[in-house]
Amino acid sequence: MAKIAIIETGGKQYVVTKDSVLDVEKITGATKAGDKITFDKVLLTDDGSQTSVGKPYIEGAKVSAELVETGRDKKVVVMRYRQKSRYYKKKGHRQPYATVRITALP
Repeated sequence: MAKIAIIETGGKQYVVTKDSVLDVEKITGATKAGDKITFDKVLLTDDGSQTSVGKPYIEGAKVSAELVETGRDKKVVVMRYRQKSRYYKKKGHRQPYATVRITALP
């Protein structure tokens, strides 16, 4: 069985393995491809024979990753409309994200 870990970043939890690629919320401080990132909020690790569960995080466990790219999602249109009163507002939003590749597990 492969080593896995559950990390928390951007208010969400992700199950990761070595060399897995995932899209996470924008990470401050990492701007260009190849930057090293460390996730220290590790909730669970499993190597096939031993499982460690944190309360809520595992003390001293870190998951290393590198930034592949940054980007923005497709536009989401938000509209407010009131009938019969000529009230109409339209806004758009593009959520930034970061694509990371996991390089090392604890």
